[in-house]
Amino acid sequence: MGKPEKRIVKEINVDLSKCNGCRACEKACAAFHAKPKYSSFNPARSRIKVVIDERNDQWIPVRAGGYTQAECNGRNRYVIDGKEYSECALCPASCPSRSWFKEPDSGLPLKCDMCEDIPPLEEPMCVQMCGRGCLTYVEREVTVTERQTREAESQMELTTAYESLVKRHGQKKVVDTFSRLSNR
Repeated sequence: MGKPEKRIVKEINVDLSKCNGCRACEKACAAFHAKPKYSSFNPARSRIKVVIDERNDQWIPVRAGGYTQAECNGRNRYVIDGKEYSECALCPASCPSRSWFKEPDSGLPLKCDMCEDIPPLEEPMCVQMCGRGCLTYVEREVTVTERQTREAESQMELTTAYESLVKRHGQKKVVDTFSRLSNR
């Protein structure tokens, strides 16, 4: 089974009671992810969106998560501090049912990368620019098994390979090829 090992998990925690919808986090993220960095500001490049739940008068920062090819079947509702939220309002996924978290030039899905940079930033840009302290950055140590480590590394290798194929040949060509190969 293998000896468990320690890993550092990076998280951004959200305190909804502190968010006033200023969108400083969106602006900082968009500028950080401009090419070249900080050269332009296009909110569509942001990996965080601040949405308002008008019914409950609540601002909700949502970070981009993984891509899903299909829209979810569940339309659950959640109650947080006595306020009701729809599943979509809290969902970080880039999916076919909404245009959130898609790169404006290519249409490819975006995912929060915690502003990984060389040299590394002390905190992601959204956290640095959140003047009200709604967003906080936390690093914590977790124990993972060798199997979990191999699975994560394998997933990362697949993601890297796919991204490099898309960069070289374009998304349409890669998707068409995978589709054609899977039908054999």
